[in-house]
Amino acid sequence: TWDSLGSHVPLGSGSLWGLVTTLKRFSVRLIPNPLLCFCLTPIPGAAGQNKQHSITKNTAKLDRETEELHHDRVTLEVGKVIQQGRQSKGLTQKDLATKINEKPQVIADYESGRAIPNNQVLGKIERAIGLKLRGKDIGKPIEKGPRAK
Repeated sequence: TWDSLGSHVPLGSGSLWGLVTTLKRFSVRLIPNPLLCFCLTPIPGAAGQNKQHSITKNTAKLDRETEELHHDRVTLEVGKVIQQGRQSKGLTQKDLATKINEKPQVIADYESGRAIPNNQVLGKIERAIGLKLRGKDIGKPIEKGPRAK
């Protein structure tokens, strides 16, 4: 933490005398001391610009938002249905990917639960393996009816 005496930062030996660094509108001067450390001291005229507490608050707020605003992933149930449906048709991940015009990694991500659900991709996989992947009837066969024109 920053106090009126400054903070000691071990940097080893070197010639950083008088080097001025500006970090987020907080200016400090690195001054060597006999302990092979450098003392961070405020530059005269930069008083009142210590934004440390507001930076800490903003960092905590950003961390909370990052945790709250994550994307949902495909459930493992859907991944297992895709895998079982693919294997029942005798397809490899690469074969299924080729059939639906996607990359093999897309199929691997869906099967492992790492994929962010995309209705277009899920629809193509449903048609290729013949099983529902969305809604309440996950894993049930798709009923083929007349297509709307």
